[in-house]
Amino acid sequence: MIQHIFARLRQGHRTLNYPKVMPELPDRYPGRPEIDPKACDGCGACVAACPTGAITLNGGLCLDLGRCLFCTQCATSCPRTAIRFTGDFRMAVSRREDLLLRGQPYQLAQAMEPARRRLFERSLRLRQVSAGGCAACELDTNVLGTLVFDLGRFGIQFVASPRHADGLLVTGAVSENMRLGLEKTWVATPEPRVGIAVGACAISGGPYAGHAEAHGGCAGFIPVDLLVPGCAPHPWTILDGLLRLLGRAERG
Repeated sequence: MIQHIFARLRQGHRTLNYPKVMPELPDRYPGRPEIDPKACDGCGACVAACPTGAITLNGGLCLDLGRCLFCTQCATSCPRTAIRFTGDFRMAVSRREDLLLRGQPYQLAQAMEPARRRLFERSLRLRQVSAGGCAACELDTNVLGTLVFDLGRFGIQFVASPRHADGLLVTGAVSENMRLGLEKTWVATPEPRVGIAVGACAISGGPYAGHAEAHGGCAGFIPVDLLVPGCAPHPWTILDGLLRLLGRAERG
């Protein structure tokens, strides 16, 4: 027992005081991309390199962050550095159109309307629904309960039943086999409720967009208040988005 006590003393405090203290992520973490339309000469190399069709050139260079897998092949293939990855983990938005990057300032998620914010600001219970995910987004969501992130200190917890939840956090492209389950889970969640889409699959279908057995994300089945892009999103990205939804990203 004494050895465990000494080990704890050596380890110190492991929970990061976010958002007052910013996490340090490794250099290999790509982070949010930025585009420079003026640098693009329309060669199409990035379009050809993108595995999900997230980049288009019609009307100018546009990167759909809701479809992006963060493989960085677009940045590697671009001869004019029109696309670069910034290393910034803060990416959650409130509207689908905010994920369409055309060179404009990035609009991070806004707090929910005051009435719901007063209800959920200090206590938010979420039911996580894996609607045909590969388990990557699910794992990065689950890890928020560990001592490094300590989601519970913000009053946010995951619950086993939608009857006990204030909203749903959806991962996966919504396969046909999970469509009815998602719909029933949403109906079972009492109002007022929030909808959160985590990962490229839940936002747009990701690499499964257009597949006969996938429905291209959850927006067609539930109202979405928060979109967290990534494949899979970093846990800090998910946590930052949840805090922004509650209006707590700047003060903890």
